[in-house]
Amino acid sequence: MEIDESDQSVLIAWESRTLRSIPPSYLEQSETEGMDWQQYYLRVNDVESVQSRDTQKDVKDVAGEITSRIGWYSFGEEGKRIQKVSSGAKNEEEAFEAWKRYLEENLRVPFEAEVSEYQEKGKLRQGDRLKVMNITGVDDLYGIIVACKWGSQNVEFPLCDLAVKGKNETKQGVSDYAVWFANRC
Repeated sequence: MEIDESDQSVLIAWESRTLRSIPPSYLEQSETEGMDWQQYYLRVNDVESVQSRDTQKDVKDVAGEITSRIGWYSFGEEGKRIQKVSSGAKNEEEAFEAWKRYLEENLRVPFEAEVSEYQEKGKLRQGDRLKVMNITGVDDLYGIIVACKWGSQNVEFPLCDLAVKGKNETKQGVSDYAVWFANRC
């Protein structure tokens, strides 16, 4: 990738076969510590030029497979929980469905929540308190939608813009989902 003549080092981009052979523990540690596991610096004397054995597409495909397994580990324990829910999803639609299933199984409804994000439109504002009753569906733009009670009114609202009040298991699941939603690619 590059040669640094001042310290006699070269930046090597691993090929797909090498990427596949990297131990999972090293990949997880690298992701957790924010290190690049796709490239490595070596001394000029430790390498020799060879013919490439695969294409950039091969490398990209393998790197994508690995990232889908460990890409959230940089978020620590929260990332491991997110990875567990979203692993196996091939696209955003499948990931939303995985989150919907997970939350339907793990949310303890009803629960108290507060609007945690600034709202440019609509009647609800940041800080408003709601009682979340259940999940109603998934929206392409707003993600998982929940049915809520706001005073005497029934409203639907994006789950990603809510923070659970009090300490309970639901709080962690909603928080993990909100982090995933805000940082998904």
